[in-house]
Amino acid sequence: MTFPSVSHLKAQAKRLRTAMANAGDQSPSHSKSLELLAAQYGFRDWNTLHAAASGPAQFPFAVGDRVRGCYMKQPFTGEVVGLNKVGPSDHHRVTLQFDTPVDVVSFDSFSSFRSRVTCIVREDGIAVKKTSDGNPYLKMNLAA
Repeated sequence: MTFPSVSHLKAQAKRLRTAMANAGDQSPSHSKSLELLAAQYGFRDWNTLHAAASGPAQFPFAVGDRVRGCYMKQPFTGEVVGLNKVGPSDHHRVTLQFDTPVDVVSFDSFSSFRSRVTCIVREDGIAVKKTSDGNPYLKMNLAA
C-alpha cells in the first residue's frame, strides 16, 4: 500500500481536528488526532503509521488533496477523490473531481465538459498518455 507523505498525514490530522471543532464536537489534541488518523489507516498508533509512511518513494499526492493544473490544455482546480498504484511501476491511477467542469473540445462550435476524470500519472503528476499533438492529457500540482 502506498501512503501519503508524513507532511500530508499531519495535514490530514489537522483537517480532522478542524472538522471536529466545526461540527461542535470536542476538538482532540494534536497527538490524539494523529492517533485517530493512524487508526483510520489500520495502524495501532501514530509511530507505526509514521514509520510506514517514511519508507522510500512516497507518492506526493493523496486522496483529499486540493490540486490544480491543466487537463487537455484547459486549466482546472479540483480534488483527488481516488488514487491507486498501478502494478510494480511508479505510476498511479488518479481520479480528480473538478471544481468547475472543463471543456475538453477545442472547436468553437462544439463543447464537451468533464467534471470527473481518471488518468494514469507518474510521480510528478504528469499523465503517461499524450494527446495527438504530444501534450500530456493531465498535468497536476498540489494547490497552494
